[in-house]
Amino acid sequence: MKFTDALKVYPQYILPQRALSTLMNKITRSKTPAVKNFLMNQVINHFNVDMRDSLIEDYREFPTFNHFFTRELKPDIRPICDEKGSIACPVDGAISQMGKIEGNQIFQAKGHSYSLEALIGCNESSKRFKDGDFATIYLSPKDYHRIHTPLSAKLTKMIHVPGKLFSVNTVTTENIPGLFARNERVVNLFETEAGPMAVILVGAILVSSIETVWAGTITPPYGEKVQHSDYKTGDIELSKGDELGRFNYGSTAIVLFGENKIEWDKVFSADTKTKVGQRLGTILS
Repeated sequence: MKFTDALKVYPQYILPQRALSTLMNKITRSKTPAVKNFLMNQVINHFNVDMRDSLIEDYREFPTFNHFFTRELKPDIRPICDEKGSIACPVDGAISQMGKIEGNQIFQAKGHSYSLEALIGCNESSKRFKDGDFATIYLSPKDYHRIHTPLSAKLTKMIHVPGKLFSVNTVTTENIPGLFARNERVVNLFETEAGPMAVILVGAILVSSIETVWAGTITPPYGEKVQHSDYKTGDIELSKGDELGRFNYGSTAIVLFGENKIEWDKVFSADTKTKVGQRLGTILS
């Protein structure tokens, strides 16, 4: 590991990750104009946030920083791919890694992999994705932070897996083994026309909340035990492109499919930029 990378990685092991994220949760919900406007202005300028896509373009109109961060986009600004069998990208961001799941191992970066069982937190559910396909997409602070459904789907299970809150940027993913299976995450399992699909929302340091449209805020509070919620009645159905959930601050979404069910488009590779709704892959007939 480079010395400069070590300076960014090793302090994360001793930082009070949850305390810092709890503090950020409070700050980002402040309605004090001087506080919220200063924070929004800093993020917009530092990360070069393009507000032209936002339904509200003037950041000062947002009641809190969190409203700005989870801002709604203008209607039809992210058209959803409608080709037969197409899989829509769930988030704005950049591809971290994508490809085949080797047995039960998912590639992270630079020789690091992690297991399906560790990621999902349920051995029985993880078996359905053995030798399947995965896509890991990183959301930076400048990105739109709502997550959308890649295919029309019925929710069958949600699993909240408590964990660490390491950063999920490139330096950290290249140097912390099993990062995505160590961080706090919300695993959403669906049935689709392509068979089983998982959309996993991975938390990170300063990510003060993960939400889904059916359960609301999942975290905080930060738990200690894995929580399983069954939705086998099929009451929760989402159409392709519907909002699934949202992050507060940047993080990562991981999409899983079963063996020989889909094929990712070859235009994507590590660091390729993505937009919600663009075609990410195709269902195999």
